[in-house]
Amino acid sequence: MRFHPVTGPVPKDYRDPSEGRDVSVRRVNEEVELEKGVVTKYRRHVNGGGFVSPKARVDQSAEVASTAYVEQGALISREAFVGAGSWVDRDAMIGSHAFIGANVHVGAGAIIGDRVRIGSHCRIGSNARIVAGQHLERDIVVPDGGFVGPDGPHDTRYVKAA
Repeated sequence: MRFHPVTGPVPKDYRDPSEGRDVSVRRVNEEVELEKGVVTKYRRHVNGGGFVSPKARVDQSAEVASTAYVEQGALISREAFVGAGSWVDRDAMIGSHAFIGANVHVGAGAIIGDRVRIGSHCRIGSNARIVAGQHLERDIVVPDGGFVGPDGPHDTRYVKAA
C-alpha cells in the first residue's frame, strides 16, 4: 500500500490524475491590476515558465525563470536568461546571450547589451545603458540614466549596495 504524506494510506486502485501526463506544461495565467480597473493577464513563457506581459516580446530561445516578470514593451533577445525573482520593467531591452541574475530589477527603458552578465540582487535604473560584454558583480546599483561602458561606470553614483 502506498502512503501519502498528508492524507495517509492510499488505496491500491487509486490513480493520481497527474500520472501519465506532463504537468509542467500547464497553461497558467496570472492577472495583475496595473491601474484601477485595468487588468493584464500575464502568460507563462515557454522556456522557463516566467510571467510575460502579452505586450512584451521575448524570443522563444530566451529563458525566463518561473518567478520572473517581464513587463509590457520589454524586449528580450535570443538566448538571454532572466533569473528567478527578477523583474524586467516596461520598455527595457535585453540583448542576446545576456545573463540577468536572480532578484534583479531592470528599470523602465534600460538597455542591456549583448553578452552582458549582471549578478544577483542588482538594481539597474530607468534609462540606464550597459554596453555589450560588461560584467556587473552582485549587489550593484546603477542609477537612473547611468552608463556602464568598456572603461567601467561613467557615473560616481554607481555603487555597490551595503
